[in-house]
Amino acid sequence: MPTKVSAEPKHFDYIVIGGGSGGYAAARTARETLDRVAIIDHSSELGGLCILRGCMPSKTLIYSTEVLHLAQRAEAFGLHIPEASIDMSALHKRKLRTVDEFAKYRQKQLEDERFTLYRQLARFVNAQTIELGDGTRLTADHFMIATGSTVATPPVPGLAQTPFWTSDDILDLDTLPEKIIVLGGGIVACELAQFLRRAGSEVIQIQRSPSILRGSSPEAASVIEAQFRRESIELFTDTTLKKVAHDGERFTVTFRQDGACRTVEAPYLFNALGRKPATDRLDLAKAGIETKKSGHIACNTMQQTSNPKIYACGDVAGPHEIVHVAILQGELAARHATDRPIEPIDYDTLLSVTFTGPQIGQVGLSESDLKKRGIDFLCADFPFDDHGKSILMEAKTGYVKVLADATTGTVLGAECIGKDAGELIHAMGVALSLKATVRDLLKVHWYHPTLSEIWTYPLEDIAGEL
Repeated sequence: MPTKVSAEPKHFDYIVIGGGSGGYAAARTARETLDRVAIIDHSSELGGLCILRGCMPSKTLIYSTEVLHLAQRAEAFGLHIPEASIDMSALHKRKLRTVDEFAKYRQKQLEDERFTLYRQLARFVNAQTIELGDGTRLTADHFMIATGSTVATPPVPGLAQTPFWTSDDILDLDTLPEKIIVLGGGIVACELAQFLRRAGSEVIQIQRSPSILRGSSPEAASVIEAQFRRESIELFTDTTLKKVAHDGERFTVTFRQDGACRTVEAPYLFNALGRKPATDRLDLAKAGIETKKSGHIACNTMQQTSNPKIYACGDVAGPHEIVHVAILQGELAARHATDRPIEPIDYDTLLSVTFTGPQIGQVGLSESDLKKRGIDFLCADFPFDDHGKSILMEAKTGYVKVLADATTGTVLGAECIGKDAGELIHAMGVALSLKATVRDLLKVHWYHPTLSEIWTYPLEDIAGEL
């Protein structure tokens, strides 16, 4: 029997479309001052990309293979471990338990009586009204779009017609593919390519750009490329993808590199060529919402769209598809919509981490950013292979780098490539947020021997030049 739809739309103070990290942050912040807040999420499971198919499952799996990689190098530590191997079934079960724990917590938050939750699709019918999948219409004083992103399929001949895997498939493996081709060289591609290799798969990785990890510095990317090749990942960069084919058993990828045509084969193919904003079903034009050429929803510094009553955050808005940025954007937008004081997000202090082995941690402005802005800066770095704690940990790959204002010594950016870089970079993140100078940081008690004290060497070098 069809659902009976009320003629009069139900009205809310604030409606959030999407129950991921950014959407929930917006709903929670709005609910601090508003009574009628609704969340709409049509996913089969509540939790959002980060919890269900992104950060949490991927880092769970990556950490397991990091432990495996260390165990396989036991002799370097004076240890004898007869056999270190992977149990994909057990690994899969551990991942499911971890994700389930986080998902249940988020589900409890979304189903809280503070909110009205609709488990349906939504689309705009005009500037202030949405229609749900069952025909119900809702209006609101303000809307938040937080629908995230989906896997993109670039126009590579034959790719769309093949049964390729996405990151969802990789994260749900309970058996190990013997050989796989990875298309792409971004963060997801690199993290999961190395996971598969360390687990025991033969991996062929094809990147279109001259280097992998284009969002990182060329120096950082070169460290990871060298590590990948040491771990026997067959890596091709600066390529042009010409054709993808599948004969029912094997994938064939044809590409050009250095003027020559190459072909590789494998029984599995992982499409990691990027993601796109999930806006296809929203009918944005009916609400007067403009999008960029990239497909992202165009927003001002307060996350308002071209319709000032509608906001957007997270992957659907950009410019950085990082979960903590989505949360900050969601909170910012909700505070702005409820007329509370708030400052725009300072992306000059942005912190990012790539969970390869070694990890990459970056914060603030890069050398290229500073040069483009004409800022006079000092730069100093120091290698992990000349640092006490990293040497005894057999973690000698990588370096730290600090960038500081040439006159004041104020820290403007930093980079760490090495063991636990994702943890180490936060020290410089604090420095940037507090506008600390290199001399301020040298007043800190950097304990010896720790990985963290490696920062003192570039700090001292810069201080000596001021």
